[in-house]
Amino acid sequence: MASVAASLSSRSAKQKAEVARNYQKDGKVGEGAYAVVYSGIQLSTKRKVAIKKIKLGQFRDGLDMSAIREVKTLQELRHPNVVELVEVFYQKTNLNLVLEFLESDLEMVIKDKSIVFMPGDVKHWMLMTLRGLDHCHRNWILHRDMKPNNLLIGHDGQLKIADFGLARDFGDRGRQLTSQVVTRWYRAPELLFGAREYGYGVDIWAVGCIFAELLLRNPYLPGNSDMDQINIMFQALGTPTEADWPGLSTLPNFMQYRQYPKTPLRLLFTAAGADTLELLESMLIYDPNKRISAREALLHPYFFNKPRPTKLENLPKPARETEQAVLKRKAAELGELTNAPKKR
Repeated sequence: MASVAASLSSRSAKQKAEVARNYQKDGKVGEGAYAVVYSGIQLSTKRKVAIKKIKLGQFRDGLDMSAIREVKTLQELRHPNVVELVEVFYQKTNLNLVLEFLESDLEMVIKDKSIVFMPGDVKHWMLMTLRGLDHCHRNWILHRDMKPNNLLIGHDGQLKIADFGLARDFGDRGRQLTSQVVTRWYRAPELLFGAREYGYGVDIWAVGCIFAELLLRNPYLPGNSDMDQINIMFQALGTPTEADWPGLSTLPNFMQYRQYPKTPLRLLFTAAGADTLELLESMLIYDPNKRISAREALLHPYFFNKPRPTKLENLPKPARETEQAVLKRKAAELGELTNAPKKR
């Protein structure tokens, strides 16, 4: 973290001014407690960008360490399926993140009922999601907020993982982390039970919920509270036991729940093939130590069996929004986590 802060602070006033002058802000499109988001243009290339201006708090070196963490993560994760950090510049009391601008996201696609999904479409979206996530995990980065509207889609159909505001490294397995991460509907059971030592399984569970949502065209486990989330999860997948999940009863927030039987996934996902259900089930295993990894998922027969993934250029896209609607929505997405308390 210190190296990122140092590199930003070490630029001369002239260098900072030159970088800032290369970007034209077209107008403020959103504001939160800690950030203001602008649409903009990179003048040297005429490229459309999103500029996230973070109001820095009273942290070490005057820099907001959660923002520095996001910068560091994005600098390390250059990949076709991870959103690009174009530039960063530190100006007065603000840290500016210049990000590539993508037109839509997977949530918009799911909600657009004018779009008819084909199995090959779902397969390619899952393939791109897992490629990006595998790259994160191979670099020891947990995303910790995988959900459809954090999977952005460009005009060429490319899907990219975005919003790394809650991302953390997980190389030290003994490190205590907060369990208050991941949007509730996609939150893994170990997080709901208060686990503070966890790994890539929290992201995989979330991807399993996204996979199910693509198949259903509706959220799979939409709880209204943490208790309701657990109840809905148990109704859908059965109540786990210590035999299913060794160590379950030792988790901080564990308590006895009503015993629900496990319902076969094929009863709900009636149109899905056997390989689809097998991959989905391997992502939604209660015991995180038994959950499939992103790399293993990419090698699953689901991705090699017919139908083949739809060609990138043929993937469906939502009805085109007005430019102002796009800007407002992207501002909300880019600024969403800056309103949240700082987490470990």
